[in-house]
Amino acid sequence: MLYAQVHLTLPAWVFQEVDTDRPYHGDDERMALAAQLARRNVEMETGGPFGAAIFDGNGKLVSVGVNRVVPQSTSLAHAEIMAFMTAQQRLQRFRLNQDGGHFSLYTSAQPCCQCYGASFWAGIDELVIGARADDVHELTEFDEGPLPTDWIGELQQRGVKVRTDVLRQTCREVLAAYQRGAGVRY
Repeated sequence: MLYAQVHLTLPAWVFQEVDTDRPYHGDDERMALAAQLARRNVEMETGGPFGAAIFDGNGKLVSVGVNRVVPQSTSLAHAEIMAFMTAQQRLQRFRLNQDGGHFSLYTSAQPCCQCYGASFWAGIDELVIGARADDVHELTEFDEGPLPTDWIGELQQRGVKVRTDVLRQTCREVLAAYQRGAGVRY
C-alpha cells in the first residue's frame, strides 16, 4: 500500500514551553528560545538536540521547530524544516517573504545540507546560527553533510543575511548534554 498523506507533529510540551504572545527582543532572546527548545527536546526524549524559531520583521514569533527525525520516522523532520513547515502553514504560503515581509530563522546549530537548501527556498531573509557545524561534529555523532565552500556567500547572493556564533556556548552545551546521554540515543 502506498501512503497518500504525511503527518508531522511537534511534541505536546512545545505548547507549554513557548509563549507566543511574548515579545522576543534581540538576538540573545531569540536564540535563547531556539537553544531552550533543543535542550527540552533532549530532556523530554522527543528528538535530537536541535531547535529553531522563525520571527517576523517586528520580532514576533511565527513558528518553532525541534528535531523529530526518529520519533516521526523521517529524515526530513529537522528543527529548521519543522519551523519552516509550521510557519508556511500558519501563513498559508510556501515562500514566507513572498509579500515583502521580513523573516528570520534562529537555529541552535548551523544547518545541515538539507536545511541549508531549504533556507532560501522557504523565503527567509536572515539566518542566525548558534553552534557551528564543527561544534556539532566535535560534540555529537551527527554528520551535517556537504555544503558549498562559500555557503554563506551563496545564501547572501540569494538575499539571505547570515550571522553566526550567537549564544554559541549555550548551544554547544545542549549538544554536549545530548552526547553525555541526557536523552534518547538517536
